[in-house]
Amino acid sequence: MTSKFTMDEPQPRLLDETGQGVIGTPMDRTDGPKKVSGTAEYSGDHSVEGMAHGVLVRATISRGKVRSMDTDAVKSIEGVIDVITDPRLIRNPAQGMAGEAPVQPGDEVHYHGQPIALVVAESFEAARDGAQRLVVDYEVEEAASAPDETPDTEVSDPVTAGDFDAVWSSAEVKVDRNYTTPSQVAAAMEPHAALAEWSGDTVTLRSSLQMIRFNKAELADSLGIDPSKVRILAPFVGGGFGSKLGLGPEAVAAAVAAQKLGRPVRVVMPRQTVFDAILRRSETAQRVRFGAGKDGRITAISHDDRVSNVDGEGFAEPVSQASQFIYGADGLSFTQTLARIAATPTGSVRAPGEAVGMLAFEAGVDELADTLGVDPLQLRLENLPDKHPMDGRDYSTRRLADCLRDGAERFGWSDRGPAGSKRDGDWLIGMGMASAARANMLIQSAARVRLTGDKAIVETDMTDIGTGTYTILAQITAEMLGLRPDQVEVRLGDSDLPGASGSGGSFGASSAGSATFLAARKLREQIAEKLGCSEDDLTLQGGRARGDNHESALSELITEEIVGEASIEAGKTAESHFSAGFGAHFAEVAVNEWTGEVRVRRMLGVMSIGRILNEKTARSQALGGMIWGIGAALTEEMESDRRDGHIVTRDLANYHVPVHADVPGDMQVVFLEERDDWANPIQSKGVGELGISGAGAAVINAIAHATGHRVYDYPCHPDRVLAAMGV
Repeated sequence: MTSKFTMDEPQPRLLDETGQGVIGTPMDRTDGPKKVSGTAEYSGDHSVEGMAHGVLVRATISRGKVRSMDTDAVKSIEGVIDVITDPRLIRNPAQGMAGEAPVQPGDEVHYHGQPIALVVAESFEAARDGAQRLVVDYEVEEAASAPDETPDTEVSDPVTAGDFDAVWSSAEVKVDRNYTTPSQVAAAMEPHAALAEWSGDTVTLRSSLQMIRFNKAELADSLGIDPSKVRILAPFVGGGFGSKLGLGPEAVAAAVAAQKLGRPVRVVMPRQTVFDAILRRSETAQRVRFGAGKDGRITAISHDDRVSNVDGEGFAEPVSQASQFIYGADGLSFTQTLARIAATPTGSVRAPGEAVGMLAFEAGVDELADTLGVDPLQLRLENLPDKHPMDGRDYSTRRLADCLRDGAERFGWSDRGPAGSKRDGDWLIGMGMASAARANMLIQSAARVRLTGDKAIVETDMTDIGTGTYTILAQITAEMLGLRPDQVEVRLGDSDLPGASGSGGSFGASSAGSATFLAARKLREQIAEKLGCSEDDLTLQGGRARGDNHESALSELITEEIVGEASIEAGKTAESHFSAGFGAHFAEVAVNEWTGEVRVRRMLGVMSIGRILNEKTARSQALGGMIWGIGAALTEEMESDRRDGHIVTRDLANYHVPVHADVPGDMQVVFLEERDDWANPIQSKGVGELGISGAGAAVINAIAHATGHRVYDYPCHPDRVLAAMGV
């Protein structure tokens, strides 16, 4: 029986008292040997007897309808089995937990590269050949493929606190700036892949997905069957970054084709198809306004943005979400404009909102500091609010000031000097910093823990997308039951197991980890009863149970399997307190005065994220986020051809994610000690997306300090840096 727990009050810190010494340690990943030996089987690696291969056919127009396809000519190609044009084929994924079904447009085309059919063949090569040779007749419609070309926009009602207009008009000092960021993609290492196999009226899908509990419902909806007839398997996922939150077109196409043909079908997307047909991050146009007194107190804050998506999609990049709770002011206002365009749909990509919103917002804070003639660090410290500026909630915990001060001391901020005052030959040297903030969430999750003797098994449909879920859940269970991690087996990525939050929004470890913690706590109750002691007096360490003068080895005490199953969901603490991770980023850059090239020389991130569950995986997540920040500041830019909307930078040769040469050897991460009793029973918070938030802004602010000039259109390519410098 599942024990249901709602987070209605702050929780005691049991993990501080268990004493096994496993939780928080920098333990190596339990799945590491499989990853490095190549024995971890991903969706595209799996094959079954009788399997056929499918390749998606994609539209070559931006907007219109499919009139006809010359499928007979393609079916005559040797090895081609069929051309699937089923109307259930989807246009793009849903947003995972958003509860929206994938869009199935029938014969309508909404963007260049949209999947419109699937060629199935005995070999991948034959399927690819057929897909390339399929002749499609379209009815073409005029459509804008860029936000500045369309009048079709939706403007949100302003989100406000206080009277921004009045406060802004009376401000003694004002900064009013416009910024732009380009479209970006997740660029996960593993391409999207799916293998579908039917047994009667039940389908099993092996696919690269982040949120299996929700993906199961999406697939059932797309196919028109009951969710009980769907099983999804995703034991290993090679990165997601938001692109695999919702069900993708390859998954539905594989399932539809396998059902029609009566044999398994595998669909693996080439890298170019991933760029064309999988959710991108919206480009943004942002206006940031700060009003302040001459004493340095911020009185007015506004952060307005324009983003885009295709018709029929509800997602809009939440650009200003962190801007609403970092600093206080008497008047705050936030407005969003959503442009409807014919381009690859937009969705969650690597810290949606903060990743691009804080590039502009934190650059604006620095410019306000320059205008006031004060230290950017001091300006931030003096404008931290006591409560959430928009709704008045208490912060559950917030060590932002400590992160700012600690980082400044470690980084040598006091030696920064005036803008443009330091150089190394032809290189101008500058320092920059930015706050980091990311809202923390607890998402409904369930887990089951089985114990026989001194061996435990954890079961949940949670995924590991490279973040360390296998390891963290083993550590939590081992800590709670007094076992070594190698005595715990973790089973993930199977929709037949208890449904977890999935991996996304930096909530996976805390949500699935809390469910695992609660399931293990149920076992502690049963162990105490068998030992003849109260749960409060029970100690589990080194495979032994002790309490009330009783002691026994677990291997002798638990001779038959006992099971604990629990679920958790957010409750009253989320209403009374605002939980977020906070931090501070510091960067030093060198800018070549002749070429505009920017080199990041060193970076530091200081973060407070509640309890650290695994110091090594947390640090890795933070470093990865900081590297993505470098990419947003300097290299990443998706380009489309405005003539027909097709993506030009559609592989890793042309879309420039940071490489080793872009990343400094001196990158440090420091975690401050913290417990968030209001967040969840294990007192932890997310970290991966916090590492991105503000990191790029620190680099951008360092460029401004080095050169004395600011770039407002990102990323800071050399030509833009030179233009800002007037070269």
